[in-house]
Parts: sequence; structure tokens; C-alpha cells
Amino acid sequence: MTGAFQAVFLDRDGTIGGSDQIEYPGDFKLFHFTEEVIQTLKFHNISVFSFTNQPGISRGDACVEDFISELSAFGFDDVYLCPHHHTESCDCRKPAIGMLKEAASDHNLDLSKFIVIGDRWTDMLAAKSAGCIAILVQTGSGKASWNQNHTSSNIQPDHVAATLKEGVEWLFEQTIIDQENRRSAPF
Repeated sequence: MTGAFQAVFLDRDGTIGGSDQIEYPGDFKLFHFTEEVIQTLKFHNISVFSFTNQPGISRGDACVEDFISELSAFGFDDVYLCPHHHTESCDCRKPAIGMLKEAASDHNLDLSKFIVIGDRWTDMLAAKSAGCIAILVQTGSGKASWNQNHTSSNIQPDHVAATLKEGVEWLFEQTIIDQENRRSAPF
């Protein structure tokens, strides 16, 4: 797999930090390697976007601004989130591809040049529906998601990694990141 990829979309809970539970801003902690991964991607001129389902917003448990502030402080170039509960009809809640389409439009990018990394099967379904590379990490809900879905789903991730860092290392090994943009990666 090769190509000039434009953006990496990272799920929040269980992928960049936290656990398999939603942790609201102020309580959420990044994994020790996440900041380095984000900076490495940006070093290679790859946009890094957050995309996350946060139904607690619709229940009044948190507000959009707190998530945007937190994720922007982590170094994301832009933040896409679905504030809706799964029972609400919307085009943005993963596995729908509304957040990916919105980012493509906002930043004049090509969906086929996106990489999606997440710990839930809904992340993989969104990625594949949009024509993106999909990486499942086994942090957060990743192991359970893999065990529950990999034999029964006709949609499969392009790669399964133990962590976000290992997933991005795989991208570099596969030369998915454009060779012209490659400089020695910090990791």
C-alpha cells in the first residue's frame, strides 16, 4: 500500500487515551505515547483530526466546547464530534461517515486519502464505508471489538495494532506515508 495520504483520523476514548469507558474532559488522560504520535504525523505534513462519538453531550453530561478545547490542546488540527445519542437519527454518528465527509469538505481533502485509527468496530465500518485505510487498536475496547467481530463481519480492518503508536509505525513500514514527505521519524 502506497500513496500520499492527507489526514489521519483518531478516535478519542480508548484510542488516544482513557479506557473502554467515556471519560469527560478534565478526567481524560492521554496514553504516554499519544503526543509523540501526533507530533510525528504532523512532522510528516499529515493532518491529524479527532473524530469521536460523544452522546453525553446530548444528555447534558458534557458540552461540545469542553471536548473541542481538550482535543485542540492535545495538538489536533481539527476536531469532529457527534454529540448525538445512538437513538437519534443523524449522519455524523459512527459508523456513519458524516464526520469524515465534513472534514474532507472543510479542508478540501480526498476521502480515499484518509487513515482512520480506532478501537471500536464502528470506527472500522466508518473507515471502510468512506474508502479509508482502517486500523484497529487493541487498547480501550479494541480487543473485545476484534474478538466479537473479526470472524462475523465482512468488513475488516487493514491492520490490527496493539496500540496507536504501533499502528502508526505500521503505516510508516508500509510506506503509506508519502515517500517525499518522509524524513527520519522520531520513533
